[in-house]
Amino acid sequence: MEPSETRTEGNPAVVLAVILAALLQFLTTSLPALGIGDPIGSQSNAVRTLITPAGWAFSIWGPLFAGTIVFAIYQARPSQRTNALLLRIRLPAAGAFLGNAVWALYTQCFGLGVFSVAIIAATLACLIVIYRVFARWEPEFSTGERWCAVLPLSALAAWLTAATIVNIAATLLFYGVDGGEAAPLVSALVVLTGGIIACLALVRGRGNPLYAIVFLWALSAIFAAGGQRAEPVAIATGVAALLVIAGAVIGLRSAGLRRWFGG
Repeated sequence: MEPSETRTEGNPAVVLAVILAALLQFLTTSLPALGIGDPIGSQSNAVRTLITPAGWAFSIWGPLFAGTIVFAIYQARPSQRTNALLLRIRLPAAGAFLGNAVWALYTQCFGLGVFSVAIIAATLACLIVIYRVFARWEPEFSTGERWCAVLPLSALAAWLTAATIVNIAATLLFYGVDGGEAAPLVSALVVLTGGIIACLALVRGRGNPLYAIVFLWALSAIFAAGGQRAEPVAIATGVAALLVIAGAVIGLRSAGLRRWFGG
């Protein structure tokens, strides 16, 4: 650990930034109740594509937000201020939480457009940094690290991977690019691309099962919506799911479930 990194990420200001950003990300979603913007669900329905997940899938934001609050509290405990793992992920975690807040604010006010894609892509980039730290971390995770950091942030990374792909498709529709008669095939290719990306992430991420489970949740919701309207999308979600499972199995061969769940 470089001294400069310790001074930056071990700074109480960064610890506080994680807490504030974690709170801000879900407080921002309450703005429509105050008359500011429209609910994200309404904005999403306005540009619904064949790969937009079924509405029930978005209930996952409840556990995701709760998980980020758990992480924020955990990393702020005095006993964790110099935790080597947390020193590596505090700053990108704060960036990811802030990105969620900014994305929600923009989307509620302006809809799903090119800037919402840029915001969610930047947010995902922060989570990829964290995901790579988890993948390359050699010491065994402590119980607290495993359940208060690895679980919530891996789950958030998986959901944002799927959400970024969906956001791009919705943005294309927003600007009038819907694929016409080729829309089912184009949508199927997008889903397959997402499955390949997730598969590679799992192989390189040592089979992170938390990431796999959440990505499969997203695929099941796409199947329940667009998959019922277009056979190519249904087939693509099935193939993508198999790719995700294969990626997890291959990745776990070098790590094992014990790395992620303990015991």
